[in-house]
Amino acid sequence: MTDDFYERRANGVREPDPTLGRRARHRPLPQPADRAVVEPLPPAPEDEPPKPEHHAKPKRERVILADPRRGAGTLRARVELEEQTSWGKLLVRDHLVKVQLRTALLLSLLVVGVFGSLPVLFYLLPGFSRASLLGIPVAWLILGVLPFPFLFGVGIWYNRLAERNERAFVDMIEN
Repeated sequence: MTDDFYERRANGVREPDPTLGRRARHRPLPQPADRAVVEPLPPAPEDEPPKPEHHAKPKRERVILADPRRGAGTLRARVELEEQTSWGKLLVRDHLVKVQLRTALLLSLLVVGVFGSLPVLFYLLPGFSRASLLGIPVAWLILGVLPFPFLFGVGIWYNRLAERNERAFVDMIEN
């Protein structure tokens, strides 16, 4: 028997663990028996005179955590991604890359739609192209000035959506 925990398909892609990334609904999460161990520290040397009772500091205690918080599923998913196994690549390609591509395509359709509608606007409303604002033709303002803040805003919007998608992917892997 090989050291591969998962069965392999004919095309070489591993079958993912069906419990990976999902919390069991019928059984609670494992809880450590002792959450923390408290060890008393040795008393401080008594070189100073004792302070009045109302100014006394509380006694210091050392706290040692017993168990880490992360479960085995999180570790397994991270190992799959870090080692770039076939299942890890498939997970990234199928989830994260598709979501990022969908976001980019939708925002690019928005930009093409807005800029593609400008010639139609000038054709359908010829008086609009001859209008002026403070002596500057409106068509020049629309074509020469407004695209830059619009593209900058769309770029910031894409950046925020991409970061949100990446955080959602990380949350999916960790949970």
